[in-house]
Amino acid sequence: MRVRRFLIENEKGQQFRLDSLREGCFLTSPSDLGYSYNVDFVQLGHDFIENNRKVEQKKPNGTLYFKSYDKVKEFCDFVESSQKLKWIYIIPFENEEKAYYRDVCIINLDKTEKVGKWLACPVKFAGLSLWYEQNETIFKIETYEDEMRYDYRWNSRYIDYNTRAIQFNNKGHVEAPFQVEIDGFVQNPTISVFVDNEEYASIKIPITINEYEKLLYSSKAGEIYIQKQNTDGTKVSLWKNQYINIKNQNIFKLPIGVSEIRLIADDDVLNAKLTIFPQYKVV
Repeated sequence: MRVRRFLIENEKGQQFRLDSLREGCFLTSPSDLGYSYNVDFVQLGHDFIENNRKVEQKKPNGTLYFKSYDKVKEFCDFVESSQKLKWIYIIPFENEEKAYYRDVCIINLDKTEKVGKWLACPVKFAGLSLWYEQNETIFKIETYEDEMRYDYRWNSRYIDYNTRAIQFNNKGHVEAPFQVEIDGFVQNPTISVFVDNEEYASIKIPITINEYEKLLYSSKAGEIYIQKQNTDGTKVSLWKNQYINIKNQNIFKLPIGVSEIRLIADDDVLNAKLTIFPQYKVV
């Protein structure tokens, strides 16, 4: 029988399993994985009308069982050496496993007495985001003996030489943030979102990205940026008047339902990566 699994992952992609008897750490009695609202009402006579509704911050928690004090130290070292943490929740649906992520920080870890050979440690995290998926597509064009080959991972479509587009059906509960990487050489790149062939949001960045450089864009909370990555890997913010019109809506997300993301430039957008994060209040 397949069971749900839990891990935490840091910003380096390193993982610590919370579901492995063999590796000496497993989580029991997980709770606060759902969602709730803080709702205000206005009373009119004997009736009540909803006035304001906010999603409450969740604090996933449970009890971690460790096989040794060394394993407790390994967990603490992992957490304290990480700048960012994700809680990964892998759910065994009928036909497939799906992974959902929630940005978290740890706020409490207690040590108690041993239960048999195991050390029981109540743990609590603070949720910093809703649950989300990570959906990635790569636009990659390569030349083989003067033949152009187009490698699209996802239901992408080719429009013309200077436009790449992908249709995406956001089945999440709210708008979906996304991240884009565009490889140079490219001039004046534009990121646009269309709904029913009408422009929903767009940003054009008047800059030249040279070969081996990248344009980086993110509308994900906690990682919002518009940057140029240089050939040595250093990153430069483009939040400057000559690049960004601060009067415009420069940071935007994908609406619920079907939309199309278009990457456009004055010349070819040859290679790019698009990552979309549909978000869910509960999974």
